Amino acid sequence: MTIDYSTLDALRNHHPAWRLLRSDHAPLVASFLHRTFVAPNKRVIAAADLAEALEDELYALRERLGQDVFPKPAADYLNDWANPDKGWLRKFYQHGADEPQFDLTPSTEKAIAWLGTLAERSFVGTESRLLTLFELLKQISEGSEADPAKRIAELHKRRDDIDAEIIRVLAGDVAMLDDTALKDRFQQFMQLARELLSDFREVEHNFRLLDRRVRERIALWEGSKGALLEEIMGERDAIADSDQGRSFRAFWDFLMSSRRQEELTELLAQVLSLAPIEQLKPDARTRRIHYDWLEAGEHTQRTIAQLSQQLRRFLDDQAWLENRRIMDILHHIEAKALALRDTPPAGDIAAIADTAAAPELPMERPLHAPTVKPVIANIELETGDADVDIDALYSQVVIDKAQLIRHIRHALQDKTQVTLRDLTEMQPLRQGLAELVAYLQLGSETFKTVVDEDTSESIAWTSIAADGAVRSKRARLPRVIFVR
Repeated sequence: MTIDYSTLDALRNHHPAWRLLRSDHAPLVASFLHRTFVAPNKRVIAAADLAEALEDELYALRERLGQDVFPKPAADYLNDWANPDKGWLRKFYQHGADEPQFDLTPSTEKAIAWLGTLAERSFVGTESRLLTLFELLKQISEGSEADPAKRIAELHKRRDDIDAEIIRVLAGDVAMLDDTALKDRFQQFMQLARELLSDFREVEHNFRLLDRRVRERIALWEGSKGALLEEIMGERDAIADSDQGRSFRAFWDFLMSSRRQEELTELLAQVLSLAPIEQLKPDARTRRIHYDWLEAGEHTQRTIAQLSQQLRRFLDDQAWLENRRIMDILHHIEAKALALRDTPPAGDIAAIADTAAAPELPMERPLHAPTVKPVIANIELETGDADVDIDALYSQVVIDKAQLIRHIRHALQDKTQVTLRDLTEMQPLRQGLAELVAYLQLGSETFKTVVDEDTSESIAWTSIAADGAVRSKRARLPRVIFVR
């Protein structure tokens, strides 16, 4: 960020953190939100619980400072802090809940963290920071070295240093950190641990901003649906594939290891038992800081998953409004399946397609979000056919979906994406239309897919009729792309 007058003036007027610092109620806001959210690492608090806690805080302040110091009810203050002109809290409704919830915004957490740095510290360590910087530079240098000879030379040097230290320890020369060095390093650890917790809120905030931008783009889009979907799917991966997203995944994979969790527990217990560290009087929650990381990370993961599902449903609703032809097509398929339910199947369920008036089956609605059976169920609901047995479409043959999943994953091992037509060419359809529908179901339930409605593809297969003749069948549908 450029530190110039215009930038700082804009931040002073518009940034929630700066607005908080300028507020007359900043001591109340910062102290209360720190006590309720930051200190206990709370991610979400129900409105009633938070209002009750604030009411207790206001009562204590009025007793000490006078009854007129904070005249409004607690709920009014919370709603005011959540207004866009403040932006210190995020007020929202969780899925399936009627009561509003509150969470801190990343800007508020930054302001609270900065306020914490203003207090004088009796001890400011610098050695550990220098060592951390030096170690980071070494990792960058070694990690970017492509010459095998230099990498091997560095490994040999490291091995020689370890061997030399082993010899010194065996000789009784055991180097120990003094009390100052221990305090220095522990202080650095606590600072990084607190910063890490605040990073999770920023990751969630970035995903919410992405979700909002995508919805706005959908609402205002005037081009083709295929181009829209291509752009949106790229946006959905923007954060996950960014430097921040990759770093978060690496952190999460590291922390999810049970061996790493046990190691962190043992290390924290050992460090916190040291006399110099006890003199610093660390917070009691420090002993389980890694579980706080896990809890915050799980909340972030759930938020990302919910946003992804909501965006998928939103996309599906838009496509549903734009194109209803697939409803009639699936209803026609279902009716034919009902007609064949009491007749022993002569061969391939794909014979249903032969009864259609057209030689090909056009499928124009993108099936990247919902599964096929719920779509048919929705058709029943809208058309009033409450007695239709949708299982008849699936009762003719049994599809081995596990085998299809293995086939898709194998195809995506060496590629970032593969089309449904490519999959059927690599492994031809053996059970006709039922197997094709199973692929579409997997594309909505198990894998990430993109549907290009501007490009149609024909998928062909063969089946053996009752008279033993080999019949060729074909379905035409928009290009379905499975993405890794």
